[in-house]
Amino acid sequence: MKILVVDDEQDLCEILQYNLETEGYEVDTANSAEEAMQMQLTDYSLLLLDIMMGEMSGFQMARRLKERPETARIPIIFITALDNEDNIVKGLNIGADDYIAKPISIKELKARVSAVLRRVCGDKGKDTAAEEDDSGIVEYKTLRVNTVSKTATLDNVKVALTKLEFELLLLFLRKPNKVFTREELLKRCWPSDAYVLDRTVDVNITRLRKKIGIYGKQIKTRFGYGYTFEE
Repeated sequence: MKILVVDDEQDLCEILQYNLETEGYEVDTANSAEEAMQMQLTDYSLLLLDIMMGEMSGFQMARRLKERPETARIPIIFITALDNEDNIVKGLNIGADDYIAKPISIKELKARVSAVLRRVCGDKGKDTAAEEDDSGIVEYKTLRVNTVSKTATLDNVKVALTKLEFELLLLFLRKPNKVFTREELLKRCWPSDAYVLDRTVDVNITRLRKKIGIYGKQIKTRFGYGYTFEE
């Protein structure tokens, strides 16, 4: 698997590259967001992205990637000294999969990288009530999810979803009208060792509602219980 480390501290890039390569990953580095944006980003399974860089910040780069269907599903781990809750929530709002504060623990970094890649590339064996046919299509009116290609479309236009958003939408469409607690959504759609704030589920639900247009209103909040996709 290929990982791209984007940080304006060259020494840190080299340290991360060395330690991740010892774990068997193929690692490239870039010293600015501008440099990274010129690379073939679709080749990478994960981005480790610093926030405080030159003219283009990590937040700005992440937003651009999440707006493009071809790069929207590349997982991102932010690595930064900005470790207060507001910045963590901002990163999650953009679509980050995890957040690691500096100074970095290499042991923690390896564990978090492994967890994100396991979630993205592995099968968590979630149970489902619906069985898809060979095409793997699950749909509600003009909102369609393809479980084979891992894509979603709205009125035949591809929707740029992160993996978490895709998993949430798929779960809702497979089990309409079922109320899921936040704990159930975390268990089904997040890795067990992910770093999760209390607001993480709410942030991802809000983002998903915006991305699925008129069908966002079908995701209802059941105060005191959780969320449901209401037909």
